[in-house]
Amino acid sequence: MPAWCLIAMRSSGFSRAGCDIKSVSMAPMTMILKQLTPILTATVLLFGLCSNFATAQLLPRPASGLSKQLELDFVRLPLPLEEAFPFYVSEVSPGRLRVDWILASGHYLYRHAFKFSMTGLTRSDGETETIAVDFVLPAGLEKSDEFFGEIVAYYDNVSVDISLTTVPGPDSILIIEYQGCADWGFCYPPQRAEHRLKP
Repeated sequence: MPAWCLIAMRSSGFSRAGCDIKSVSMAPMTMILKQLTPILTATVLLFGLCSNFATAQLLPRPASGLSKQLELDFVRLPLPLEEAFPFYVSEVSPGRLRVDWILASGHYLYRHAFKFSMTGLTRSDGETETIAVDFVLPAGLEKSDEFFGEIVAYYDNVSVDISLTTVPGPDSILIIEYQGCADWGFCYPPQRAEHRLKP
């Protein structure tokens, strides 16, 4: 039944005259559908292609001309601290220690963040005392840092020589403080590690 017949039947004041299904020919309707099929198909394909292009434009990507390394930064996660800044302590001679860091590629330590002290010394009143220890840092690389401005940084390997100012007691601990960042923009919080000393 033609659409105008259905509208006419639902509206008040119109009769069903001329809307008899037997009197309406389906040939014009079939011709219209045959003509519209290619247009509808092309429209659906066009919308499908446009949606794919629109989705592709929303994906993050670096500006053209940047290195492949920067492209990886979009999916980069920080390394665990133990992988980014592993270190070990060795005894060079009595009262002299060395702390060696072997930094992960693209990571650096701040010169200004290094602090070393020793605990476990018992005072005459029974309280535990913490004292600073002497240490020597090597020359580093001067650079402009996005977090601290102009700094001195250490890349690759760094060794710090420590001289204990007193003989360690049986419960003495070397306290090691440091902080580092990744070149791609992640800065680790300040760290504090402990190493038990031999008397």
